[in-house]
Formats: sequence, structure tokens, C-alpha cells
Amino acid sequence: MPKEVFVLSAVGFFVAIGYGLIVPAIPLFARTFHANATQVGLIISSFALARFGSGLISGKFVDAIGERLTLGFGLGMVSISSLLCGFAHSYWQLLTYRAAGGLGSSMFSVSASALLMRSVNDAQRAQAQSIYNSGFLIGGIIGPAFGGILSAISLRAPFFVYAVTLLAASLTSLLYLHEKRLGRSIINKQTEDDRVLLRDAIKLHPYRIALIITFLSNWILFGLRSSILPLFATSQLHISTSALGFGFTFAAIAQGSLLVLAGKIIDIRGRRIGLLIGSAFITSGMIVLMTATHQWSFFTLMILFGFGGAFMGTAPVSIVGDLFGGRGGRVIALYQMAGDAGMIACPIIVGFLVDRFSYRVAFEVSSALFLFAIYMAFKLKETRKEFEISFREE
Repeated sequence: MPKEVFVLSAVGFFVAIGYGLIVPAIPLFARTFHANATQVGLIISSFALARFGSGLISGKFVDAIGERLTLGFGLGMVSISSLLCGFAHSYWQLLTYRAAGGLGSSMFSVSASALLMRSVNDAQRAQAQSIYNSGFLIGGIIGPAFGGILSAISLRAPFFVYAVTLLAASLTSLLYLHEKRLGRSIINKQTEDDRVLLRDAIKLHPYRIALIITFLSNWILFGLRSSILPLFATSQLHISTSALGFGFTFAAIAQGSLLVLAGKIIDIRGRRIGLLIGSAFITSGMIVLMTATHQWSFFTLMILFGFGGAFMGTAPVSIVGDLFGGRGGRVIALYQMAGDAGMIACPIIVGFLVDRFSYRVAFEVSSALFLFAIYMAFKLKETRKEFEISFREE
């Protein structure tokens, strides 16, 4: 496996552990400025919205200055944003500084994905993505625990520590992703002739399928699971907050235990098989959710979602890597924007359905939408084998 994979995994770990530090602190810190619930939610959403809105801009940066510089500068921007959040003295300052970090986050994620795709061949692509995802997963598990401790000391402390972990990630990327460190020459900036244009990429049927599937899988695994599901578990299944935390921990453990194996299966058996296996786990989890009446149902569906996430977080991005090999920052940016759109749209829509109708209706609509992802997976032609891309409408 190329060294870039492990360096990027280390970078992802620093980013995730730092993000986990501030998750418990953001709502409490906002409350010190007398923010209401809507204003607290706006701070949390502003980062995601800024990240989504700047996706294509980040892709243009990748095309213009290359992956490594975009990666380092992006992490530096989020580090400065976090530092300023720690020094914020009003709600509007906190909102502005937090939203500003969205551009840096977008630059980091797009450039890291592009570099990861360019560093491996088709036979290693899913396994490399699994290793990269593992760095985020481990950091995401560790971060919140220390974040709670830091928040007890000071609500500003997590932002300062987050700035330090992001600075460490930025320096790691700038130093250890250099060609001299890696021991081989890699073209950092793509030539215009080699770059894939977005208008050409969108003509490819597998690319469009990857966009749809990542939108729908993120709808379930991030949007639904992080917004309405905790409310349903506590109000309808009468689960305590501590048991709720255990459920998310079980999901992370389930996903982490299957990540490497999922990558191998997707590389050996193909992307289509990986999508179908992941869809089967998520569909099973949705069935358990719609029929849930006891606490064990919640733990079961969270474990199934974890297993599904191991495949759905790897297979769609591997399709994009097969098609383009990281050539074209805006092509990768649009893929990531599709996933972000699922995370942003889901809480709003399912929240409306719960308020207007019921939890069951919200879950049924989400399940019906996800059936379209399964249909797309069945229609997908295998992309794992090396082939020359013909940019024409299929």
C-alpha cells in the first residue's frame, strides 16, 4: 500500500479527534451568549452549509495548485477558524468564525480524496479508502470522551486544542506528503490535458449512480441517524441518554470491525457487490427501526447501520476513483457535495414529517427513498476493471 494512504489516515485521525473535542462544547459555549435552540442549531449547520457551498471552489483550488498545498492550506484555515472561535466574545462572532471553517474543511476533504485516488490502483482502491476511513473512525471515537473532560475545565479549551490538532494535521500533510519524504516523484499539479472536466464526468452513468447512492446513504447513516433517531429512541423506546451513547459506540465498533474486510471484498468482488451488501445491512436496519418497540431493537439497528456504513462509505467513492483516478478536483468536489446534501436535507425533511405526521411516516419515506439506491446498485455496471473512459452518454 502506498505511503500516502497511511499519512492521509494519520491526518484524518488528527482531524477527527479534534472535531470530536468540540462536539460537546459547541452547544454549551453558544448558550453562554444566551443563544436559543434555533441559534445553536444554526451554528452547527453553518459549518456544513459553508462546506457544501464551497465544494466546487475547493475543487478549483485542487486543479490550480495541486492536492498537497490545498490540503495543507485547508487544514490551516480550519485551525485558525477554531482558534478564533475560542476567542469569540459574542454569538455572531462564534457563528462567523465557525462558518468560515467550512471552506477549509471542504478544501481538505476534496484534496485528500483526490490524492488518495491518484495514489492507488483499482486493485487497492477500496482497501486504501477503508484504511483512510479508519483514521477518522478511531479519532471520532476518542475525541468526544476527551472533549467532555476539556469542556468541564473550560468551554473555550476544546477549540484551542482542536486548533492544535489541526495544525499537527496540516504540518503532517505538508511535510510527509512531499515527494522527497515518500521516496518517489509524484506530479503534484495535474496538466490541463490530463484533467477531467465536470461537464464530461457527469455524462458517465456510473458517476451519476455514485452521486445518487452517496446522497441516499448519507441521508440514512448521517442525517437520519444523527437527528431524528436519538429523539425517537429516547421518547418512544424510553432509552436513557447513556444507553443512547452506547448505541452510537456499538455502531462505530461494528463499522470499524468490518472496514478492512469490506475494502478487500469490494476490491476482489467488485464495487457493485459492495453496494448490494451495504444496502442489505442498511435495509435490514430500517426494517428493525420501523418495527422497533424495545431497547434491544435500537442496539440491533445501530449495529446493522455500522456494518452498512463500512461498505457504503467505501464502495461509491471507489467507483469515482475507478472512473477518474483523482483527475479533476471539481469532479470529486461534486461527489462530496452530494453526500453533504444528504446530511443537510435529511434532518430538515424528516423533522417536518415527524412534526406533521409521525416518526413512522418519516422512517417509511426514508426507507422508500433508500430503495432507489438499491435499484441504482443493481443497474450499475462494474467499474473495478481498468478501462479507458469514453466521455459519452451511455
